[in-house]
Amino acid sequence: MMSCINTENKLRVEVFETSAKGNQLTKITEFLDSDTKVTIKLTPEQTFQTITGFGGAFTESSAYLLNKLSKKNRDTILRAYFAKEGARYSLTRTHMNSCDFSLTNYSYSPVEGDKNLEHFTIEEDRDDLIPMIKDAIAISEDGFKIFASPWTAAPWMKDNNHWVGGKLLPEYYDTWALFFSKYLDAYKAEGIDIWGFTVENEPHGNGNNWESMHFSPKEMTDFVQFHLGPKLENDGYGDKIILGYDQNRAGLKEWVDEMYRDEASSKYFDGTAIHWYESTYDYFPEALQYAHYKAPDKYLIETEGCVDSEIPKWQDDAWYWSKEATDWGWDWASEAEKYLHPKYAPVNRYARDIIGCLNNWVDGWVDWNMVLDRQGGPNWFKNWCVAPVIVDPDADEVYFTPIYYIMAHFSKYIRPEAKIIGHENSDDTLMVTAAINPDDTTTVVIFNETEVPKNINLSVNGKTVDFAIDAKAIQTVVIPKA
Repeated sequence: MMSCINTENKLRVEVFETSAKGNQLTKITEFLDSDTKVTIKLTPEQTFQTITGFGGAFTESSAYLLNKLSKKNRDTILRAYFAKEGARYSLTRTHMNSCDFSLTNYSYSPVEGDKNLEHFTIEEDRDDLIPMIKDAIAISEDGFKIFASPWTAAPWMKDNNHWVGGKLLPEYYDTWALFFSKYLDAYKAEGIDIWGFTVENEPHGNGNNWESMHFSPKEMTDFVQFHLGPKLENDGYGDKIILGYDQNRAGLKEWVDEMYRDEASSKYFDGTAIHWYESTYDYFPEALQYAHYKAPDKYLIETEGCVDSEIPKWQDDAWYWSKEATDWGWDWASEAEKYLHPKYAPVNRYARDIIGCLNNWVDGWVDWNMVLDRQGGPNWFKNWCVAPVIVDPDADEVYFTPIYYIMAHFSKYIRPEAKIIGHENSDDTLMVTAAINPDDTTTVVIFNETEVPKNINLSVNGKTVDFAIDAKAIQTVVIPKA
């Protein structure tokens, strides 16, 4: 065993670890010695993006499940996500109209032909979504941002008159822009301030499975430039954030080229939203770099990711650390793209992707559902997925999966307005990212996917400290203000 000893010429640190052996964001001071030596040097003079936040999504499914639990367990979950002693989520998402993680199909514009949206109503959100968001707001001391995403307009506004697929009819472009403004009004009346929007969840569609509405890059850009942007501006909502795209990373180039085609379009786009479903392991650094350099002053936010096509394992931490999980591409990807979708460990997928994103200009990372049941739902399409927190509402039981702790390694310790800083890392099998927080504490996150523990020598500004990371473990190292 080795100790992390602090003397005057040593760097003072606190180390928190989550591991396959059972640590759960555990503060550790005794470390296993290892023959493998790694040097990590922070270069704080080298700064990159400013962090917007980390978090997850308020969905009808999650909110519905919370309502089925005892008050004690409901509070436990919400505090685990939003309280100071919890993960301190700072950036969140919700859906406008229904999505796959809703109980049924519904729209806030239920009356066909209602071009002026005189019958606009958020009644469907009052039982579940709104109480969950309000309770989270009450718990969060620091507050958090919320952005909203539509999966589809009501069928009557679309060329196929269906919840799934199809395009928005041009005659309803102004109505659909008004929809966003009405939504802001309605949520504001509930005491909920919406930070911004993504224009459309997955504009390429989802294989015609659940709620969707298709846009080409030009169609979305035209809608934002000539309809949505001006409408929000005219209604006093010009400060609301508009994020374009909102789908997988390999398609980024054609979208950002169109979104930022000129000053007139760029002025209404505040940034780009991305998902991770293109691969279980590749985070597409070249695409992320391209998107950043196309619009270096704009947001680049991961707005959705989850382990999909799986029924979550109940109270089985080992599964989350083992390379057993498949995704949609395991069965459905084309032969040419199968290599992007091997079985992969859920923990590895989250840690690898978040660190990879942070090291390639992404400033926010938002998980999908916060809470699901043992089936991976409820979901009207039966599109089962995994969430960080799984519940059994009938037995009133809660399971915090290892994914919850992975998210907290980032959200709890890398705060909004933190700056990502440079680092040098001597071991290619170890993933590292680092940030300086607004309070001048420094956070380093280290992920060891390998089966071998590693000794770490961490240095910054001439001070060093020695400690170790276990095999199959993630650590957050907090360096207090100098």
